[in-house]
Amino acid sequence: MTPDLLAATTAAVRAAGARMLARYSPASRPSGLPELLKSLDDNDSAVAGVLRPALAEIRPEARWLDDEHGSGPLPAGEWWLIDPMGGNVNAVHGMPDWNVGVSLVRDGRPVLAVLFFPVLDEMFTATEGGGAHLNGERLQVSAKTALDGALAGTGQAQHGYAFLDRMGRSFTAMSEAALYVRISVPVTHQLAQVAAGRMDLHWQFDNVRSHAAGVLLVQEAGGVVTDLEGGPWEVTSEGYLAAAPGVHAAALKVLTA
Repeated sequence: MTPDLLAATTAAVRAAGARMLARYSPASRPSGLPELLKSLDDNDSAVAGVLRPALAEIRPEARWLDDEHGSGPLPAGEWWLIDPMGGNVNAVHGMPDWNVGVSLVRDGRPVLAVLFFPVLDEMFTATEGGGAHLNGERLQVSAKTALDGALAGTGQAQHGYAFLDRMGRSFTAMSEAALYVRISVPVTHQLAQVAAGRMDLHWQFDNVRSHAAGVLLVQEAGGVVTDLEGGPWEVTSEGYLAAAPGVHAAALKVLTA
């Protein structure tokens, strides 16, 4: 992965973040569901309007997907996977934990990730084999070796009794084993915190393609990312666990008990 490609992608994401930051207000409070949904759509469109032409110029041969809930296999070749506004619902309610995220996936494998948190001015980047960085500083996952001191997280967004029941049971089990468990969105926010060593693990019972940027960040920061049976993470995996090496096995045992 060439430095020029990473630099150009980072610049495009920063520009998109700046556009959204100009729209964002900590005083924002939607009055109801119709207003909320319109704001979500408007934010996504504003960010995608910056990213799509910029990324098409950077890598014209790469195709584009901005379905933040899309999952399953991708055709061969290069794809830009975009979550225009990770945590969009937070931004609409005036909260600061939202981001703009991009990953480049080649033949089903993420090779570049850029994740920008405009309110904090934190730029997370990763390239396959090149490490993960925050504002240019190399990242390393947590050195913890036991769950009793671990900060864990999940961020399920699916609906339906069976899924929510499984999530609730996993939350209870992990809460008994770990120091503290967060349930929040965006998922990419939590994955970035795992990569930075601020959190120790994150698990998902779904595996949408827009999570690929966060997965690469964790992998390149020295973390372990597997499916929930302990096999290698793939873009087609049904779920995953991303964790510091010292707590991954124990966390996997909790989730599969």
